Order: sequence, then structure tokens, then C-alpha cells
Amino acid sequence: MYNLKSGKIMAKLLDLVESHPDVIVSIRAADLLAANEELIRRTRQELEQLITDANTETYPSAKKVAEMLDVDKSTLWRWAKVGYLVPINVGGKRRYRMSDVKRILGGESNAERK
Repeated sequence: MYNLKSGKIMAKLLDLVESHPDVIVSIRAADLLAANEELIRRTRQELEQLITDANTETYPSAKKVAEMLDVDKSTLWRWAKVGYLVPINVGGKRRYRMSDVKRILGGESNAERK
């Protein structure tokens, strides 16, 4: 009997399913439960990592932000002047909050955010 919590066995099982989707597998209920719990654990771990990554703030330079938004640096200056995308000073350099850049890329205006 295999221990389905083992990563190698799970990988082999997934490979089997991908390469032979019509194969019929006989499995004990306890092993099926263990396999489901392992898949849930892995999925949860991946989702938690995605959430952590999404919550980590970065501060790209004006040059990088201009490239991401496909605008000139003078546009960033005008946006800062009207309060649309306001930079912050980090170590004496102008940086932008990545969350603000993502907000603009997502189409949300500054007024919608408040």
C-alpha cells in the first residue's frame, strides 16, 4: 500500500491521470480521502502564497512605471500634479506604489478607491 501523502506518489498519480485520462483506478476510501486532503493542502498552500505575494508592496522607479503604463515620464509628472498617481520619496528617490500602478492598470480611478 502506498502512502498518498508522499509527493512522489502524488506526482506519479497525476502523471498517470494526464497521460491516460480514461484509465480506471481502484482505490480504498481511506486512500481517496488522504489524496483529497493532500490536494486541498497543496492548493491552500499555493493560494496562501499568491495572497502573500499580492500583499507585498513594491516601489518601482518612474522609468519602470512609465514602461508598464506605456506613457512618457512627463505624463507621470502631470498625473502626480492632479493627484492621479502620486509618487513617494524612498531614500531621496521618487518611487511609485505598485498597488497604485495596478489600480490604474485595472481601470480604477483614484476617486473610486476612496
